[in-house]
Amino acid sequence: MDNNMDTDDVVVEDVAMNGSDGSDDSDNEEQQKRVYLPSIEKGLQEGEEWDYDSSAYKLYYAFETNQPCMSFDIIHDTLGENRWQIPETCYIVAGSYAEKAKENEIVVAKLTNLHGNKSAVPMEDDDELSDDEDDDEALGKKDAIMHAAVIPYFGGVNRVKSTSLGGQSNIVAIWNEKVKVQIYNLQNCIAAVEGLEGESTKHVKMDMERPLHSNISHTTEGFALSWNNIKLGTLASADNHGKIYITNMHEGGKFVTNLTPYKGHKSSIEDIEWSPTEESLFVTVSSDRSIKLWDSRISGKDACVCTVEDCHGSDINVLSWNKFEPLIVTGGDDANIKVWSLRMLHHKQSVAEFKYHKSPITSLEWHPTETTTFMASGEDDQVTIWDIAMETDCGKDEKEESLPVPPQLMFIHMGQKELKEVHWHKQIPGLAITTSATGFNIFRTINI
Repeated sequence: MDNNMDTDDVVVEDVAMNGSDGSDDSDNEEQQKRVYLPSIEKGLQEGEEWDYDSSAYKLYYAFETNQPCMSFDIIHDTLGENRWQIPETCYIVAGSYAEKAKENEIVVAKLTNLHGNKSAVPMEDDDELSDDEDDDEALGKKDAIMHAAVIPYFGGVNRVKSTSLGGQSNIVAIWNEKVKVQIYNLQNCIAAVEGLEGESTKHVKMDMERPLHSNISHTTEGFALSWNNIKLGTLASADNHGKIYITNMHEGGKFVTNLTPYKGHKSSIEDIEWSPTEESLFVTVSSDRSIKLWDSRISGKDACVCTVEDCHGSDINVLSWNKFEPLIVTGGDDANIKVWSLRMLHHKQSVAEFKYHKSPITSLEWHPTETTTFMASGEDDQVTIWDIAMETDCGKDEKEESLPVPPQLMFIHMGQKELKEVHWHKQIPGLAITTSATGFNIFRTINI
């Protein structure tokens, strides 16, 4: 696991300008630092460089897999809910997208020895860190450890979604470029990872697994994939022809796909998500710029119970459904992020819109415990964290548009190239993981 903070993989927070006199004076150095706002500024000026501000993070690590992974998910574990115990441990499953189909892999990884950044913890919160952390400050921060099980996989992986069936049973659904949606049991991989020992990064190669189920009903590939968190074992998948298939788990653990698809979009479905509170409802977004709400209890064309056209200026790429309030957030190729109230969806007007990113939005996810907070990533190589409850402090005569950044923008994380997907850890408050063409970042900021 790589944890070197060089300028190619650091988080951009401050820019340090090189002094012409080469002085090491700390006061002079501090005066030469300023906050860099990538969506506002045209770029670095001559003599400037990015500098990672470690005080902005309670925890930060970078790591890589053998092949770049454009999609991953966080595996639910048995280490406890709502935890923050340094050093932390978490598990992920990821799918690669290599240049050659035969070079792809499914990776199940255990990330451990994740130590906090003491410089970011206030004095009154020192009890968050163990005695070992005090030693780390003197001896140098300990490297994190990645133990992984690697399964050979034929074909690039478009999307990965994991779920728990209760207890210690974890499965994963994979949308691949070979026009299949496959479901795998993760238990053998997790057991193999737990069997690895030592303080260095290790991996074990596994035999190719036989899927629990393969949905071959789609006639073209897709990216939209979602597990139903209320009706366990129910999976929705949608493709680039606008077709939606539902797969259900039956008695004995057998999965069966309904061969009659839902149809209604005029173009490819880019994302899909089940309601976090109603087991029969799901929502889709499409490159036809529309949002559709569906009721799986209804068959045929009547299953679409609400449509909002022209929601973005171009393709809608991603969505996330808030588990606390009837809100969804969407992101599009127009680089805009919009928040929609399901109670007012028929009015066909978003309740909030954020114009900060300069390139298409690639991923969105609401925070699992903070009602008004979500995270986004864009092709402009930025991860942003937002709180829609924040209001501007400017006077009545000053418009929000005149501010350098929206008041709802809480944090900007950078350092990765070609960002693809972001996720919050549901069991570790505030812990975020992101993936890109240049690897993964795992971090927790000081303000979330």
